[in-house]
Amino acid sequence: METHHVVDAPYRQQHQVEDALERFLELAKTQAVSFGGAGYLRLWETIERSMAGGKRFRPRMVMTAYEALGGTDIVAAAHVAAAYELLHTALIVHDDVIDRDFVRRGSPNVSGSYRDIAQTAGIPLPLAEHRGMSVAVIAGDLALSASYRLIDRAGSADSVRTRLREILDDAISASAAGELADVDFTVGGVVPTVDDIIRMERLKTAYYSFEAPLQSGGVLAGAPEATIDALGAFGQQIGIAYQIIDDVLGVFGDSKTTGKSTIGDLREGKLTVMVAFAAEQPEWHAVEHLFGDPDLDEEGAAVLRDVLTTTGARQHATLLAGDYANRAWEQLASPSIPAQLRDELRPIVATVLERSR
Repeated sequence: METHHVVDAPYRQQHQVEDALERFLELAKTQAVSFGGAGYLRLWETIERSMAGGKRFRPRMVMTAYEALGGTDIVAAAHVAAAYELLHTALIVHDDVIDRDFVRRGSPNVSGSYRDIAQTAGIPLPLAEHRGMSVAVIAGDLALSASYRLIDRAGSADSVRTRLREILDDAISASAAGELADVDFTVGGVVPTVDDIIRMERLKTAYYSFEAPLQSGGVLAGAPEATIDALGAFGQQIGIAYQIIDDVLGVFGDSKTTGKSTIGDLREGKLTVMVAFAAEQPEWHAVEHLFGDPDLDEEGAAVLRDVLTTTGARQHATLLAGDYANRAWEQLASPSIPAQLRDELRPIVATVLERSR
């Protein structure tokens, strides 16, 4: 029976979350027709397409914590889980606007889709790009608002719903603070320290991807405060580890596996733990003009990768990620984390550690 549960649980979780998202999107599209007609409907259809094929990683955090802590109302949990998928959608749509990106995972994102529509209609490129980004801001706002609506649709008691909304509020506030820090880094003219980067990445990504979803699952399951706190501590450590490794894979990973170009972060000038470490080494000054060059080619990217390797920046980031993953592992020893929850969370740590090798 236990083996059956381990095999079936992820599939059951995925199905329930997809069902909650589908029902919500159908309602949103119906409302769109009544409010704004075909044009507004097309926007929601574009949002829906942008969500297709995602790993649903954040919803899985909610569902894992909820079921491992004895929660039985899977439909309610699926609505809370779906709220974090919509929050993720909102944040990446807005992040693409900030980064002036028109493509995600090899296809036009929301900005790119509406830029292309404008160009097809004969609008010059600068205006077409502005229209695309303007629509993306609206799309991100809609997805952000929808995350709260899905929390409400879980049908929880007032006290639980209030707490879930507070956790969501904190996740949004943290992400905004992290995004602002990231923007400030890019215009400051000085490469931030490794500690600054870690603080930024924890706020911008780890909080809403790990800490908040895990804690939301715990709150919905009626777990004691000590367990909620332990889930947050675990989520913080493993979230930082995950993001550091994600940045390493963004430069050194296999693009066929990650689905992400290994030149994009270097061309964009994305500030990571690796870059912060390398910037403190004398070798960096000879190649820093290549970093953030919009015309960077594979030859230039190879030069940057070589410096990130020879300065020890890549190894430092990998070891640091492992250190944070080990800290997360230690958090699992907390007496506030029940054995079943501990068993469900251990594979997450193992996955992060495996990605770092």
